[in-house]
Amino acid sequence: MKAGVMSSAALFSRSGNALLAQKVQRTTSNIVAKGPFNRSLSLRTSNYFGNMSANRSSPALRSTFQPLFASIGTTAPNLVTREEVFVDNPFNNVTDNIFEKMGQNHHQNPDHPLGIIKKVIFDYFDESHNDGQFMKFDDLKPIVSTTMNFDEVLVPSDHVSRDPNDTYYVDEHTVLRCHTSAHQASLLREGNAKFLVTGDVYRRDTIDATHYPAFHQMEGVRVFEQSEWEAAGCTGAELAEKELKRALEGLSQHLFGDVEMRWVDAYFPFTEPSFELEIFFKGEWLEVLGCGVMQQAILDDSGNAGKKAWAFGLGLERLAMILFDIQDIRLFWTKDERFTSQFQAGCFKQGGTGMKFKSFSKFPPCLKDVSFWVSDKFSENNLCELVRGVGGDLVESCVLIDEFENKKVGKTSNCYRITYRSNERSLTNEEIDGLQDTVRSAMEADLEVELR
Repeated sequence: MKAGVMSSAALFSRSGNALLAQKVQRTTSNIVAKGPFNRSLSLRTSNYFGNMSANRSSPALRSTFQPLFASIGTTAPNLVTREEVFVDNPFNNVTDNIFEKMGQNHHQNPDHPLGIIKKVIFDYFDESHNDGQFMKFDDLKPIVSTTMNFDEVLVPSDHVSRDPNDTYYVDEHTVLRCHTSAHQASLLREGNAKFLVTGDVYRRDTIDATHYPAFHQMEGVRVFEQSEWEAAGCTGAELAEKELKRALEGLSQHLFGDVEMRWVDAYFPFTEPSFELEIFFKGEWLEVLGCGVMQQAILDDSGNAGKKAWAFGLGLERLAMILFDIQDIRLFWTKDERFTSQFQAGCFKQGGTGMKFKSFSKFPPCLKDVSFWVSDKFSENNLCELVRGVGGDLVESCVLIDEFENKKVGKTSNCYRITYRSNERSLTNEEIDGLQDTVRSAMEADLEVELR
């Protein structure tokens, strides 16, 4: 949600803006995940490739009160409408704040930092990785089935990522994709053996400078035939691991220059063995991607029995923040020309040399604390979703600063500090007071907490 949208919303209750009041009502009514999955969880999803988080559509097209063209197909665009996303189902927990992100497709904009990084990676696989042509998909629809998002990539039935506390559900069988791996099995079934998938993904998460509920990932897959590992004189799994590491070490050098690298054993449901690649960059070790040899069951179930494959996943925001020295993930969604004018197609230089983002004046923050007795409906993700739904990108962070348990009454008290700060202008006390009043009322109504 653009900061400017919610700034005018701050005083909706005083101005009598009925449409805006309906929007906030829609947002807060979808904060708490409904249905049998509803549990109070504070765990965060971590076992995904690319873990962290190009059409400049007009404000009219981005309006939540009109159908949104998602530009999901480069030749025949798919249409994502409110009717598709906001269905009358108790599992639905998508908010207007999230719907407004759909269809912006920053990865398709060649002058956006994410589009620039995507192009650099595409160029590497086209020109530097001597392994044939990789098919590229960056226009696949972000609404997928739970089978695609979870089952076909072997996510366990009790994995925390399946909970509505972590995932946006349209209905009990449909979600906003949590990762680009959701398209892996279907593309394999279509006969693709070498491909890259880029797209926007969605996860309910905390609010800080490096986490955002909508971000962009890239998935890469390479399938090997038996004749290939026989010619190499090794097993299929050995060839897949060797070629995986060769490809990704080359990609890291292509992006970061001559850096020290190390492989760390990891766990992902869809690969075995699994690895994370870390680089030593600017004096510290940084994780840049996750990868591994694809689980045989995924290949067998997609018509590729007897073959082997590797797969990797990475977060475009994470790479762009490191290479361009961008400190606030919200900036990827701004239309402020002080940000957008600093990036042009073709500006990338290996290691980020000479292309650092020049920060413009930072406006003062406005801090608001809220203390409350927690309820069964409370979780940090639910609170952050509520706060984002009201404050949009005016919210810089939402952090737990105090917690204590009153054993006499059997209650737990939390105090969260919400930091409001715009990247584009100074905020007024009046508008933030209005937002905070709305947050507090929504906490009582939707999270059923007792304010202190």
